[in-house]
Amino acid sequence: MSGRSGGAGSGLTWSVLREVKCAELEQAADGWGRVSNRADAARDRIEGQLLPGLRDTQRGEAPDAAVRGLRRLGMNFQYIYTECGLLRTTLNSLAHEIKTQQRVLQGALDDAAALRFTVHADGSVTYPAAGEGLVDGKPLAGGTASGVPNPGMVPPSGLVAPNPNAGKAQEIADRVAQAVRAAADADWRYTRILRSLKAHEGLGVPVATWTDAAADAAAVRDAARGYLRDAIPHDASPAERKAWWAGLTDEQREEYLAVYPDRIGNLDGIPALVRDAANRDNLQLLMGKLEGRDDDDSATKLAALREIDRQLRAGPKVGEPPMYLLGIGDQGNGRAIVSYGNPDTARNVAAYVPGLNTSLDKEFAEGDLKRARDLSIVANRHGAPAAAITWLGYDAPQSPDGLRSLAVAVGGRAEEGGKAFHEFMGGIKAANDREDPHMTAIGHSYGSRTVGAAAARPGGIPGVDDIILVGSPGVGVDHAVDLGVGSEHVFVGAAANDPVTKLPSKTQVVVGGLGLALGGPGGAYVAGDLADPGDDDLWFGKDPASKAFGARRFPVADGPPLVSGSGISLDSHSNYFSPERDAVSADSIALIVSGNADRLKMEEPK
Repeated sequence: MSGRSGGAGSGLTWSVLREVKCAELEQAADGWGRVSNRADAARDRIEGQLLPGLRDTQRGEAPDAAVRGLRRLGMNFQYIYTECGLLRTTLNSLAHEIKTQQRVLQGALDDAAALRFTVHADGSVTYPAAGEGLVDGKPLAGGTASGVPNPGMVPPSGLVAPNPNAGKAQEIADRVAQAVRAAADADWRYTRILRSLKAHEGLGVPVATWTDAAADAAAVRDAARGYLRDAIPHDASPAERKAWWAGLTDEQREEYLAVYPDRIGNLDGIPALVRDAANRDNLQLLMGKLEGRDDDDSATKLAALREIDRQLRAGPKVGEPPMYLLGIGDQGNGRAIVSYGNPDTARNVAAYVPGLNTSLDKEFAEGDLKRARDLSIVANRHGAPAAAITWLGYDAPQSPDGLRSLAVAVGGRAEEGGKAFHEFMGGIKAANDREDPHMTAIGHSYGSRTVGAAAARPGGIPGVDDIILVGSPGVGVDHAVDLGVGSEHVFVGAAANDPVTKLPSKTQVVVGGLGLALGGPGGAYVAGDLADPGDDDLWFGKDPASKAFGARRFPVADGPPLVSGSGISLDSHSNYFSPERDAVSADSIALIVSGNADRLKMEEPK
């Protein structure tokens, strides 16, 4: 069939369509699948065995050159895996569409045979005499019906054919024409895709090749909608998605990973090892896609993706947990979900939600990921294996002037992020192999407002036992008990010099502004104090560190002051997770995450 074009000029006939051997297409697909699997196995051996062994045991120019060569070879195998996987799915999807039209055609032919109609080579259908004439009562003459290009779109003539066979013949002819036309269209579409799936000559896989691969993947994804994509259970629960994946054959899983790594890698409820494999492949396609652009947003995201890719390929150092890529995407401000430690097997699982001005950039890839890595390392010292996740699964508010944006921020971003975080944690709970894992949600800065929105949803955050809020401007509720885990399981860290934990409430801003207008600075102070007499209200509600909120406040270092002889510093807002800068806070968070909160000596609330 290949090489024919769709439309009126197609040389495809119903007899040719009927004889197409789809099994041969599927056999060819299986062959490309075997090549893809071998390339994947070779890449795994290089990256999982050869490279770590060489890096850990050898030093010098020759080993360094060998490492570079192996990395290039691993990339080549990854490219082979991707392209051959696309070829397999293209052929299988073509076979799927052709078989569908063959069933339509065969149904029409069977109906014609049962009625003793004749289907001609051009698809027209001859029917015999039948019925009774209105004048003489004799059977009405037979005739021939021809299929139309668009069945059902024939303009009505206003006359009804009296031969009852005429309408049946027309319907059969339309079905034959529809099947042939749809098959010819599929043939034309897939021929174009197959022609584009070609590799450049040479041993290297340059950036431009990955850009082409990204375009190839997009074309195959679009073509394979009916064959693969439409079956992905996007609207199912995490537990149902887990069961769906478990019920697939190995061949089906391989095809989904090759063609839809973006969807499988970001599907909550799918096992972490599967999501990691899918997202590592999608990471290459995303980088290839962004390489072909020259705008600032693409350049910013590309720098972050390259840094994440570098960390993944470097592997963990001695004493560090392995890195799992649980989500990646370039939509909005960018998406990245990274776990240090396997969340499916860990006894203790914590997910950290960053806040204001966080986006997929190099600062996130270096700083925010380090927070989860540090947390996992410290938590592992206190007992059972812990996995710590950095979750950038939403668009945090962005502002070039930092803290001032909180004065205009609304809860919309937090509500959207809260819904996504709620679903993500449901997936973590469903995928975890342990009967009752200990799970902790951590919100930093505006991320605490997002965690609050997730906790306020019906049923609270799935699986979460403890909630930690640090550097919080409020969480959207006024009492710890409203977060769904019990007030004794809500923990708050607020550095004495953290300016975000001292932001005025909305009422204070309005009333204080009025006082300033009427009575100057003194009037503003008095008015603000009247608006919040207990000084325990922040922008997004009651201060989580206040007595009125009812949470447990754990010890943290004061942090550097906002203004000093060295200038302005916001470090006290960013040090909570750092063992180097605030060991007290980092260890406090790790104790809670590891299920050892009882070992903490709590501080008095504000």
